[in-house]
Parts: sequence; C-alpha cells; structure tokens
Amino acid sequence: QVQLVESGGGSVQAGGSLRLSCAASGYRYSTACMGWFRQVPGKEREGVAAINDFGQTSYEESVKGRFTISRDNAKTTLSLQMNSLKPEDTAVYYCAVGYSCLSMRSYDYNYWGQGTQVTVSS
Repeated sequence: QVQLVESGGGSVQAGGSLRLSCAASGYRYSTACMGWFRQVPGKEREGVAAINDFGQTSYEESVKGRFTISRDNAKTTLSLQMNSLKPEDTAVYYCAVGYSCLSMRSYDYNYWGQGTQVTVSS
C-alpha cells in the first residue's frame, strides 16, 4: 500500500554529518504521521524523531539539538539531518508511517522501510 525507501546511510567520523531521506510511493491512505526509528542488535526499535502534517516535531532526548526531521509534502518525502554524530548513534535507521502523530512508539506505526545503516566511528 505504502512503499518506503530510505537512502543516505553510510560511515562517518564522530562529529560529522549525514542526511537520510525517505521516499514514499504506492497507494496511500495517509502519510500525515511520519517518523524515524533506529535499532541495534539485541535492542528494541527506538523512536528518534517524528513529524506531523503541520510540521510539528518531537525528538528522542539524546538527539535533540543535533538531529532535525523535515518533510516535503508535495513530494511525499521525509528527511533526517544528523549533525554532531556520535558512535552511540550507530544503528539501522528506519523510515515509518503511522497513525499516532509525534509518537515515539514503534507500535503506533504500521508501514516501514527496509532500513539504512549508519555507522559512526570514533
């Protein structure tokens, strides 16, 4: 119904920056509620940032001030600008569409991308 494809992941030195993008396509009921999550082996998927159709945002505390989520409604794309990256940011990052805007909980989202790897070295 909704296909999500992430891009922009890679390897970067601590203190560097990356910009992740997510393109949505296919049949769409609603993409008002979108977000970024990340996951490392052995841990639950963690909410990073979320945005609603009005541009209001929410952030996980550890990324506040370093990451910025944004959207282009005309193109149905989602972005995550990541600055001042730390090794602890290393994870697979997922783009998601859900039904509870600004939620940081994975179970409030029902469409997921395939994930893109972000690796931050010291």
